[in-house]
Amino acid sequence: MHIDEYRKLAETEDRMWYFHTLNRRMLIPLDSWRGQPAKVLDAGCGTGGLIRALQKYSPDWSITGLDFSPIACAYARETTRADIVEGSITELPFATESFDILTCADVISQVKDGTSAIKEFARVLRPNGVLVINVAAYQWMWSYHDDTCETQHRYRRSELVKMIRSFGLLPLQASYANMFVFPMIIARRKIFPPSHATSDVQTYPSMIESLFGGIAQLEQAWLQRGASFPTGCSVFVSAKKIE
Repeated sequence: MHIDEYRKLAETEDRMWYFHTLNRRMLIPLDSWRGQPAKVLDAGCGTGGLIRALQKYSPDWSITGLDFSPIACAYARETTRADIVEGSITELPFATESFDILTCADVISQVKDGTSAIKEFARVLRPNGVLVINVAAYQWMWSYHDDTCETQHRYRRSELVKMIRSFGLLPLQASYANMFVFPMIIARRKIFPPSHATSDVQTYPSMIESLFGGIAQLEQAWLQRGASFPTGCSVFVSAKKIE
């Protein structure tokens, strides 16, 4: 991802509807661990937004963040209490069975070989550990946003689930996400792209933020019931490492 994008991320991720929604979604499969001792890895932690959500959700968790970018790691160290490590999600610098929980939000799409990342996630998870992943959906949705963010691949739900199963992980929930705002995202990226292409990581007028945030809360309630959506701009999967 471009250096400027990390700066934008650090400035907007605590304010933009998308990241509020993403972080709440990533917490859904972790309810049974809340309040219990757990070692958590946020793989591809970026500037630390999800780590802050994890720390607030369960303050007793021991959280480690990992990111390939030194700039992202510097931001995350400034804004979280987590141990921040520089490294790649395809070659995790951690011992086998080191973590009870592993989260990875919108990062597998940024590497050429997502299979290697999933293999590493399975390796460092302990038996009965939980994996939570969010990725960009559909190759046909490729746009200026992906070019700017240096996306390598966008996934279908079936594709991600197949990868997870191949490494002995049992899917618990598999859904698309942001379904109701998906038509508007399609319109912006495929029909009415901005004249000066950049990523969509930015805060929008308060009316848009409120509208999209409210819609996202409705989706959140549905996902919390264990239900799923048939389409959307993201794929959301949680899985358990079988003993």
